[in-house]
Amino acid sequence: MRFIGFIIFFIYVYCEVSFFIVVANTIGVFLALICIIATSILGFSLVKTQGLKNLSIMQKKIANKQSPKDEIIRSVALLFAGFLLFIPGFLTDILGAVLLIPNVQEHIVKFIVRKMPIKSRFVSSQTLYQNNDIIEGEFKYKDDE
Repeated sequence: MRFIGFIIFFIYVYCEVSFFIVVANTIGVFLALICIIATSILGFSLVKTQGLKNLSIMQKKIANKQSPKDEIIRSVALLFAGFLLFIPGFLTDILGAVLLIPNVQEHIVKFIVRKMPIKSRFVSSQTLYQNNDIIEGEFKYKDDE
């Protein structure tokens, strides 16, 4: 049972190297390396812009006292896409790029939200302080003596 992770890792490495060899034979090794570096840079810039956009949507939902759970899940998908784009290789870049597609993110969010058994309730700090029942009083410290 412990060796399943190793087997999956070696299958991944084999597929990644095989795909790189096919691409390198088609367009050349130097151009294949440039493509891997370019897709990583392009992917990181896309993750950054989508992440900032997602953050602003999350802040708006929090300001409107709505639950930002969809945006949190989408942020996790963006984080995972950024991780896949960071790993050098064509297959991981393709998987990372697929995770950047908004329709794919919507399906992932809907799938995960359906599987979540917990109902969430959002309370902001502003709603806690809107209670006007203020009780004033005095107190003294009493020693145990």
